[in-house]
Amino acid sequence: MLEKTFEPQAAEPRLYQQWEESGLFAPRAATATDGASDAYSIVIPPPNVTGSLHIGHALNNTLQDILARYHRMKGKAVLWLPGTDHAGIATQMVVERKLAAEGNVGRRDMGRDAFVEKVWEWKAESGGTIVRQLRRLGASCDWSRERFTLDEGLNAAVRKVFVQLHKDGLIYRDKRLVNWDPHFQTAISDLEVEQREVEGAYWHFAYPLADGVTYEHPVAFDDDGKATEWETRDFIVVATTRPETMLGDTGVAVHPDDERYASIVGKSVILPITGRAIPIVADEYADPTKGSGAVKITPAHDFNDFQVGKRNGLPSINVLDAFARIVGTHLIDARFDKTSGNYNDVGAESSWSPEQHDELYYIPFELQGLDRFAARKAIVARAEEEGWLREIEKTRHVVPHGDRSGVVIEPWLTDQWYVDAHTLAQPALKAVEQGDTVFEPKSYEKIYFEWLRNIEPWCISRQLWWGHRIPAWYGPNGEIYVAETEEDAREQAMADYDSEVALTQDEDVLDTWFSSALWPFSTMGWPEKTEDLERFYPTSDLVTAADIIFFWVARMMMMGQHFMGEVPFKRVIINGLVRDEKGQKMSKSKGNVIDPLGIIDELGADPLRFTMAILSGTRDIKLSKQRIEGYRNFGTKLWNAARFSQMNEARRVEGFDPATVDQTINRWIRGELTKAERAVSEAVEGGRFDDAAGALYRFVWNVFCDWYLELAKPVFNGADEAAKAETRAMTAWTLDQTLKLLHPVMPYITEELWAELGKEGPARETLLIGAEWPVLPDSFIDAAAEAEIGWLVDLVGEIRGLRAEMNVPVAAKPPLAFVAPDAVTAERIARHRDLILTLGRVSEVGSVEAAPAGAVTFVSGGSTVALPLAGIIDLTAERARLEKEIAVFESDIGHVNKKLGNPNFVARAAPEVVEEQRAKLAEAEAGKAKLQAALKRLETL
Repeated sequence: MLEKTFEPQAAEPRLYQQWEESGLFAPRAATATDGASDAYSIVIPPPNVTGSLHIGHALNNTLQDILARYHRMKGKAVLWLPGTDHAGIATQMVVERKLAAEGNVGRRDMGRDAFVEKVWEWKAESGGTIVRQLRRLGASCDWSRERFTLDEGLNAAVRKVFVQLHKDGLIYRDKRLVNWDPHFQTAISDLEVEQREVEGAYWHFAYPLADGVTYEHPVAFDDDGKATEWETRDFIVVATTRPETMLGDTGVAVHPDDERYASIVGKSVILPITGRAIPIVADEYADPTKGSGAVKITPAHDFNDFQVGKRNGLPSINVLDAFARIVGTHLIDARFDKTSGNYNDVGAESSWSPEQHDELYYIPFELQGLDRFAARKAIVARAEEEGWLREIEKTRHVVPHGDRSGVVIEPWLTDQWYVDAHTLAQPALKAVEQGDTVFEPKSYEKIYFEWLRNIEPWCISRQLWWGHRIPAWYGPNGEIYVAETEEDAREQAMADYDSEVALTQDEDVLDTWFSSALWPFSTMGWPEKTEDLERFYPTSDLVTAADIIFFWVARMMMMGQHFMGEVPFKRVIINGLVRDEKGQKMSKSKGNVIDPLGIIDELGADPLRFTMAILSGTRDIKLSKQRIEGYRNFGTKLWNAARFSQMNEARRVEGFDPATVDQTINRWIRGELTKAERAVSEAVEGGRFDDAAGALYRFVWNVFCDWYLELAKPVFNGADEAAKAETRAMTAWTLDQTLKLLHPVMPYITEELWAELGKEGPARETLLIGAEWPVLPDSFIDAAAEAEIGWLVDLVGEIRGLRAEMNVPVAAKPPLAFVAPDAVTAERIARHRDLILTLGRVSEVGSVEAAPAGAVTFVSGGSTVALPLAGIIDLTAERARLEKEIAVFESDIGHVNKKLGNPNFVARAAPEVVEEQRAKLAEAEAGKAKLQAALKRLETL
């Protein structure tokens, strides 16, 4: 006999060990008849090796596991390939902090080789945390194939790809703006940039015109906006939120159609502090409706300005060093080789060209070496003192910060390695346009297309030590040799030199996303022609989040197309973002984070997994612990149903054939199970995990537990031994099929029940994870049984609903009367009288020619049914109760309507707050309508 409750804390580790030891996580052996459709493969989005399981991981990996378990039970050879990402900046930060906490020297004092060795030591000790946590979730990955983006095989793949793309002209070195993190002193990707709203200001500066030039500027306007008064000006006003960057201004832009400045386009202003003359240019980037309509252009420190500078031939002057300090001439002189025209240190000053060398001497000595924010204060103070500060306009604006360092990110001009993403994007675009790869939901294709059609060169170099070191070597005269090995690079160098020369490898490493872009094929052994590649590439599905469609999905598409000649996956399933119950983003600072490991410790993995699945159909998943607890109750319901079946001797019978059952309830449950299997299979195949979970919930709770087992009770307790034996066997068979259907979503409790129920009856041939998915014929759906049991279920449901609506006391058992029933209904009443009495809690079931006085009537199955309530309920008190509750709903409706009718509330309130109010309104209106219907019924008594 089953224990009273399922104890996940004890069962889950034991069951997972059984699964691993069974070997069923690995793909089954290939057979001679296998075709492409007999394999199913999916690669895990590799979590950071530094990471711990968060609720997003729980969602994403639950959905992947559902797919893997389902297709495995369908008989396919399933490869769910796991692994972790080396997470360059995150891992380097973790190890640096660890070294500092232990009192060790910093990485620069330690040296590159020694530091990297320390990182590998950390990885060996602590890098497997998230992998262990995925096991706790129940992830059925093939751990024997686990990969790491820095393992030797992937290292070789990365080097080969870099060298080949360089040969193809698709990787090159260039000087462009990047997101620069002054704390870590490296370029970072857009995904690693966090936009934060902060208090700031627009400082309005007056730049004097050069050479005594003046112009007439409008200062008064009529009602139609036409200028009526002008003043003569010898300056132009610009505004900036970053005064320190003015030292690198190389132009002022005005719109070509802005008549205010038409006469001075082509003239120059004198840049305050530096005294440099910079031109006024006409460019559509300038917006005449904002501020003065004139904008300062700093190509080396702003992404938009960089483009304006390119269009107008403006130079780029980098006035910040790698630490975001104002550059100093002493640093320039120390590293500038006037003979070669190069800088001796490839790093902070690599963006200074010989042409800009003299420009930097315009920076006053007292600003040199200052931190950017100290320089900002000094420049504003000087502007105020010298009279060219015209206004300080306070504002709140968005400023980019490093998501790990927390410091303000600088757009910074520097030499980096780039991929020609535009060229690689064209086959990736075409593949989705023609349906080689599809997105679910399809609406996410828009994000994919928008990014690829407007793609910029991809900066792939990072100024870190942990990662794939760029396979490029520099010769004595700056020649670059790109090769898979240093030996190959030396062979290339011999063509330029008469003898062997010293080569220096590039200090930078590759962007983590570069190695991740190769994940679907590099993990299967590429560049070797392996059996896994032959069998499992392209992969079947990718399950991932919307925020990395362009960072990862698109890049995998580009690399897969270029190196494998076909798409890396046939379908991309985009999962939603998990938020708190109010729709707000989870964050530690808000205290609203739900820890999946804490949930697993307390409630088990299954309730978490089921919740993830049933809520997965929305972009924003509103999650609360209470919802997870609710689905724990669902597992408890199933467990109790299994115990009830055991107590009523429902055991599996050797050779039992459900096609031969005769009892109406058994033919009915057989059909309901068949429909449930269809619904679950179609939903999982379609990536609609919420529909699959919903179908399982309805069948298990509403159909099997609430109705079938209730309808089976009289049979179990009756004297008809044949009916009893058939129903017991049918109950056990149905429970077995139910466990199979539910297993991909709730693997632990179903596997435990499979084992426990298997102790009686014929021996199990396999663990549930390896059992065959139910394939039930259409003939199992019996229309006659469905109609009859459907009639009974609807009738009892109507009685129960009416009792609740009219506030009938639980102990009261009013009589039930059918008004002039037809012959079919009369027969059904006779067959199911005892069930109607018990389930409907009525004292008798009869037939009458007309509804008796004081009865509430309703229609069920085409028949009019009467439930006399006069004398059972206090009509006056009940009418007062209903009217009072209706008044409460009306008050709530009025209050919410007032809020939603206020344009300021709708415009200013957070979207989730507005949505919450709309949900309250709908709930109140539905409640009011229900009570009004009850009141109307009451008036008939």
